[in-house]
Amino acid sequence: MAKLTPYIYSSNAREQADFYAKALGGEIASVQTFGDMPGGAPEDRERVMHLILRAAGLTFYMADSDTIQRGNGLDLTLEYERAEEAEQAFNNLAARGSVLMPFAKMFWGSMFGRLVDPYGIRWQISTTTPEGT
Repeated sequence: MAKLTPYIYSSNAREQADFYAKALGGEIASVQTFGDMPGGAPEDRERVMHLILRAAGLTFYMADSDTIQRGNGLDLTLEYERAEEAEQAFNNLAARGSVLMPFAKMFWGSMFGRLVDPYGIRWQISTTTPEGT
């Protein structure tokens, strides 16, 4: 059995991870910088080489990168049992971002919405049960 862990590259991983920690009720578990690496360049010593974020009951990895190209071929999906939790996560992630599809009850019965957060990451937020309760 495998476990899928999103690895998000960012122009400012610490800032982005802090946003997610607040938006999803989590914490930054650890940060390793390029300064921790033997022989790292002095100008990169504060840049994030590997960050572990625990939020929404999940683990996310993050790192700083100079070359980021976001596309529309991938969304991160968070499913919640309760509609209230899902709606709060949706609203928090959408802050300063853009809503692609408002969070609402869908024809299949679940609550669902899509957004792009302020860092360009696309999210789908939904409930796991048709009633969302």
